[in-house]
Amino acid sequence: MTSKSVTVGSLVGLHARPAAVIAQAASAASSPVTLSMPGGTPVDAGSALLIMTLGAKMGDTVEVTSEDGELVDLIAGLVEEDLDSQPA
Repeated sequence: MTSKSVTVGSLVGLHARPAAVIAQAASAASSPVTLSMPGGTPVDAGSALLIMTLGAKMGDTVEVTSEDGELVDLIAGLVEEDLDSQPA
């Protein structure tokens, strides 16, 4: 299992649009990937709704975990980006 702690970069946190972008990328992958807050229960990164239940705000730390190290890097990179500033 590979894990990486990253800081949420989206101004709105992991809410609607950022969660949807992350979930889409995670769903397209061949390995499962989870997101969790420190000390919290991991959630399936392939579900935007579950990502939003984390309540992660800009600047919060999120743990990205998967058996696929490249997938961890991909999802971690998305969590760190300000995905709300990207055009639709």
